[in-house]
Amino acid sequence: MNYVIGVDTGGTFTDGFVSGEDGTIAAAKSPSTPPDFSRGFLDVIDELAKELGVQTPDLLSKTKYIIHGTTSTLNAVVTGDVAKVGFLTTRGHADSISMMNLEGRYAGLDPEQIQNISRTNKPEPLVPRSLVEEIDERIDYKGSVVVELDESGTRQAVTRLVGQNVEAIAVSLLWSFLNPIHEIRIREIVNEIAPGMYVAVSHEISPRIREYTRNSTTIINTQVGPRLAAYLSPLEVELRNRGLAGSLLVMQGSGGCVQAAQAPKYAVSTLGSVLTGGVVGCVHLAKALGHRNIISTDMGGTTFLVGLIQDGKPITTTTTVLNQHQINTPMVDVHTIGSGGGAIAWIDGGGNLRVGPRSAGARPGPVCYAEGGTEPTVTDADLVLGIINPDNFLGGRKKLSKKLAEDAIRTKIAEPLGLTVEEGAAAIYTIQNAQTADLVRKVVVNSGHDPRDFVIYSFGGAGPVHAASYSADIGSPEVLIPLGTTAAVFSAYGLASSDIVLTAETSDPSNWPVAPATINECYGRLEQELRSRMQEQGLEFQTIEYVREAEIRYTMQMAEVTTPVPAGVLDAEAIDAVGAEFEALYERLYGKGSGFADAGLQVITYRVRAVGMLPIRTKLPDLEIAAGAPESSGTRRVFLDVRKGWQETKIYDYQALKVGAEVDGPAVVETPTTTIAVPEGTRGTVDRLGNLVLRPTAA
Repeated sequence: MNYVIGVDTGGTFTDGFVSGEDGTIAAAKSPSTPPDFSRGFLDVIDELAKELGVQTPDLLSKTKYIIHGTTSTLNAVVTGDVAKVGFLTTRGHADSISMMNLEGRYAGLDPEQIQNISRTNKPEPLVPRSLVEEIDERIDYKGSVVVELDESGTRQAVTRLVGQNVEAIAVSLLWSFLNPIHEIRIREIVNEIAPGMYVAVSHEISPRIREYTRNSTTIINTQVGPRLAAYLSPLEVELRNRGLAGSLLVMQGSGGCVQAAQAPKYAVSTLGSVLTGGVVGCVHLAKALGHRNIISTDMGGTTFLVGLIQDGKPITTTTTVLNQHQINTPMVDVHTIGSGGGAIAWIDGGGNLRVGPRSAGARPGPVCYAEGGTEPTVTDADLVLGIINPDNFLGGRKKLSKKLAEDAIRTKIAEPLGLTVEEGAAAIYTIQNAQTADLVRKVVVNSGHDPRDFVIYSFGGAGPVHAASYSADIGSPEVLIPLGTTAAVFSAYGLASSDIVLTAETSDPSNWPVAPATINECYGRLEQELRSRMQEQGLEFQTIEYVREAEIRYTMQMAEVTTPVPAGVLDAEAIDAVGAEFEALYERLYGKGSGFADAGLQVITYRVRAVGMLPIRTKLPDLEIAAGAPESSGTRRVFLDVRKGWQETKIYDYQALKVGAEVDGPAVVETPTTTIAVPEGTRGTVDRLGNLVLRPTAA
């Protein structure tokens, strides 16, 4: 029997999920191991083998592929632990990365922060001026060579950068996405002078118009590419030594994966790797359950993540902001705040209680872990409130200290605010629920949707503890805790359920409608590129699907709308239909009558996504139907609702619940990897796949 494994490395825990061809599934969690996260990866593989009752070499020898969601590239950018990069660009344009298209001061900030202009700061340039070299060359807007590449000057510039001990070189020239001849030659020159040096060229990394974002995307890719290679290469070697016969794949922010050997070249595409697994998992589970509109909420130890799925498809974006720098990379649109189970509770200078965004992470972790932590966290509060069982954390593998948690809350929170320890813990719990509900509301409502039209999927180790509270706050009618014992590792399930996804794009600004010959040639070229890259993956696919889209705008506007384009050879009628679809999408986004057809249309960028469906699909088995009401394993005093206070609460073992079992709140359902809070006025029902579905029973 063959297996597929998903491994999701978070800031606090590393999650694992394994699925066999016969429907066997198992899940495991292991503490993450910064700074060497590969140790946590290998630990969770060992735990999965134990869950299956086999030795690790036996499991790996039968594994077709492991899909890894890694924090490697994102952590490198956030912490500044990136490669020292030299930057080559067209003469006269060295300062584009400093000017940042005038966006740097406000990019990625919310409206309230932008309005307080005196408190905004422009980030430092991605590359210091001393490591930027200008090259004599010029391609014009038609792709014609106006000034030939000065090869002698290029060699001198590369030699100067190598002399400053750069680890990698980024190359981004004007209009290179229309004619890459000079970028290709510069890469050859770098390889001649510094063989083996990592080189990224913009026409491969970000072949889109707009100079600054193309530059920044290429530079960030170059900064993190060597770090990603340094992480993945020894990890894959170790997996081979332990018996892995299949492939190591890496998740991308777009919601699909790629061979580990290919990932460093397009490293920027993995920046959202660890954020998207849960959303992909929601898409696959929703198909089995018939849900079309889902709010994906993932609360781990460090962060709280929210993504939207509308009409069965995740909401995506073609650009994102990282550290106030705009970058071009297709990503599932996931919003995040530092409000996980390890979020630290603290008192600000005005005497107000805050929760997050700082996190205790995996080292030292919450105070109750007894590993040196001193600042109280959300998990400490959940423990003091009786929600978490100190003897059943991680299935009993880790014992928690309630006394240490109480002492930390007393000294850091309760006494300074004139509260009891229990009141301090309740305040932390309430603030946590409020700010998670605020993010969900912001994501859904700001997208023009009503939360009451969506089902919330709540997962991650800490998500089910708080899900009933933040869902009630926004009025969502139903919360689904997915797949029972695997809820805490649901992102890893999403990774194991994903497919290979590659993207090719190019900008070629033109007035609409475009001549059929031009548009057909463009999409044909992009699809041929993707066919070659799919072959490089060295994998067998059930099917490969090519999905086309175009970035279209009204003439003279600055923003485009992503518009679907049909497959096959397009004639004039089909092209007109694409333009009509753009206008319909525009009005759907900005309101009826907002379009202005008289301005004419322009197409800016063409894009194709290739989706290669992998052969092993995770099977979700139907479970045994319950006979009679479930029996609780006892009661304990628990605080689940600020309006109800402390209540004697029934405790249930999830593994003893059958399909159809109903649990009325107040109740707590314990699984080996998470805890589900069911407040009074809420009923939990186990569905045919083992999901626990929470619905209100009273207004």
